[in-house]
Amino acid sequence: MAEQAARPQPRRSFLKLAGLACALFLAGCGGMIPKGHGPGTQAPPPTPSRPIGPLPEDKERQRVALLVPLTGPNAAVGQSIANAANLAILDTGGRKVRVTTYDTGAGAAAAAQRAVAEGNRLFLGPLLADDVRAVAPIARRSGIPVIAFSNDANVAGNGVFLMGFTPNQSIERVVRFARSRGAVRFAALAPTGLYGRSASTAMIHAVEAADGKMVALETYDRAAPSIKAATRKLTDEADFDALLIADSGRIAVQIVPLVRKGGDVAAHIMGTELWNAEPGLASQPALNGAWFASVSDGLYRQLAAKYQARFGKAPYRLSSLGYDAVLLTVRIAADWKIGDPFPARRLTDADGFSGVDGAFRFGENGIAERALEVRQIGSGSIVVASPAAKGFGQ
Repeated sequence: MAEQAARPQPRRSFLKLAGLACALFLAGCGGMIPKGHGPGTQAPPPTPSRPIGPLPEDKERQRVALLVPLTGPNAAVGQSIANAANLAILDTGGRKVRVTTYDTGAGAAAAAQRAVAEGNRLFLGPLLADDVRAVAPIARRSGIPVIAFSNDANVAGNGVFLMGFTPNQSIERVVRFARSRGAVRFAALAPTGLYGRSASTAMIHAVEAADGKMVALETYDRAAPSIKAATRKLTDEADFDALLIADSGRIAVQIVPLVRKGGDVAAHIMGTELWNAEPGLASQPALNGAWFASVSDGLYRQLAAKYQARFGKAPYRLSSLGYDAVLLTVRIAADWKIGDPFPARRLTDADGFSGVDGAFRFGENGIAERALEVRQIGSGSIVVASPAAKGFGQ
């Protein structure tokens, strides 16, 4: 079981704490690290999640469980999150929090039950929505809040707080930006399945909220004939200023030439937060000029460099969730009395918090609202077209 401890921190804003943590590892940072998901970005092999013998008794530290997959198909992502979480403990240099990692790959419910039995009072994770559903009732019965890494808004609320990057906010942000650039008539192409349905609903609401007009929406499975048929139908039947492709950049590269061939040569192409996890999009001519909204990568690149220096591999992009979750925990732990339940009410501070992924705050629905920037893909580069706010109310 992976464990680290953290020293008490004086009361300060979370923004300052995050800045301090980043400053602490700047000296060890090298160049920019690729943030994709290929073999070159896998983390080191997972460490076992069950300790040898009983956990030591803690009278001065709060127990916090990190629930991530360390075995199974998502093990590399889970280990990357766990490694980044441990970096956050080291960078904040604290001793008031003990973070113990539990493997959800062998069963999320069993991991949660073991974490409860071993005295943890806060859960960070799980990663997958189904695992959140398995863990939530166990945590709820014990009065333990869950700060999950899933992007499925359906699992948030009733003691579950969601840190994952949801499509709703990135779509709303890029639609508002497109409207500011003169787009009025919007269309969307989305895959079948949960993500596609969520993105489609978010697109309709975002266009309405921006006082635009939704003129077409088509869905497809990810087979080439289905993609071609949906794109052809969209371009034949609708005239639009901006098109959202609610899928990976890899799929967008297949779709955009079909859109241009269909006659929509001037339509602005828009993507979602998924594009931020894909390397090489700047080298794709089909995506020149495309927009997508995401958290900023400025501080993440510094974290990735420190991560590589320590672990010998580049992290997965989602590793920042583990880092920021620990920063948040350490910040609140400054006022969290030993033996007391975790003060979940602090999570809904209207002023929000800040971390590697920028400013965020949890709404009453348990979903993290994030300050997002809009990026534009150019020939060989990706630039910030509209910066993220530094905080809320800006």
